[in-house]
Amino acid sequence: MFFESVTDGGCKSYVIACEETCQAAIIDPSLAKLDHYTGIMNREGLNVRYLIDTHTHADHFSAAKHLGQHFQAPVVMHRYSPAPHVDLHVEDGHSLVLGDLRLKVLYTPGHTRDSICLHAHDRVFTGDTLLIGGTGRSDLPTGDPEQLYESLFGKLLDLPGGTLVFPGHDYRGNESSTIAAEKAENRRLKPRTLGEFVELMASLNLAAPTHLTEALRTNMTGGKTVRQLLSDAARNIPFMSLSDLKARLDEKRNDFVVLDVRERDAYQRGHVPGALHLARGQLEMKVDQTFPDPHLEIVTICEVGRISTLAAATLREIGFMRAVALDGGMERWKEEGFPIDTGEDPALLI
Repeated sequence: MFFESVTDGGCKSYVIACEETCQAAIIDPSLAKLDHYTGIMNREGLNVRYLIDTHTHADHFSAAKHLGQHFQAPVVMHRYSPAPHVDLHVEDGHSLVLGDLRLKVLYTPGHTRDSICLHAHDRVFTGDTLLIGGTGRSDLPTGDPEQLYESLFGKLLDLPGGTLVFPGHDYRGNESSTIAAEKAENRRLKPRTLGEFVELMASLNLAAPTHLTEALRTNMTGGKTVRQLLSDAARNIPFMSLSDLKARLDEKRNDFVVLDVRERDAYQRGHVPGALHLARGQLEMKVDQTFPDPHLEIVTICEVGRISTLAAATLREIGFMRAVALDGGMERWKEEGFPIDTGEDPALLI
């Protein structure tokens, strides 16, 4: 058996493979580690057979869809997963074959309705159902403390005591535990009755994960993260430096305009001298009537450079092929001491 864990902050993912056949599965891959998984496959000469998400993640972005497309391998999740990009739905008792290895699916709802664990030989990949010294929370969408209790006490803790536990998260530097160690030391497993466990879970008062809504949206639908949108947009446009913009302004060219795409109140507080104002939300509706010449060079500006990147990419998509975004935004422009105007001139409002 080939086995390697990959850590992304507190998120854990795993590569497991049959050394005889070089067939591999990647469990709970993280979008932040895309190149890392490809590197492992190339280094070890492995072929990806499955991309497996143990549940719909609410705290990080899954790479399963992207890796599935890259490696031409199916994405695997429980049949209750809402994600449309899942190619292979599994249920309790099903097995995934990797040469001589078998990954047995254990349906373990509670953290989410679609949670599964994967039992392979001497180890179990527990996702967010069982953590080292803890358990998954049950207060997020589709979570249920009663189901989590049954998944833990009625299924996972029945595995042999020596079974290695590889969780989906760990923030204390642990690599693995065992079922026996968790039975003995895990505080969340001390309550032995359903009522005690439900009461414990209700008392945790945990903060919501960072990027909760965005993570659920992208993982449930296969949509893009904001970072991906910005990355895609940035690939398709050039950028202009602060000093080059200042030089353009000094030249007073008639084929060049500065377009501030922030909201009006931000524009009023301070903008590049002579910059026109058109909020990003109105861009597609008003750009044609404002700029009849598609050969105009348009420099888009926002506060830190993100919205202006999207705006410049949109302008290029609709035919303004000289659109460019300012590298740094108004925040950097002010920090560098370049001139600004305040208030608003009706002639500059679009």
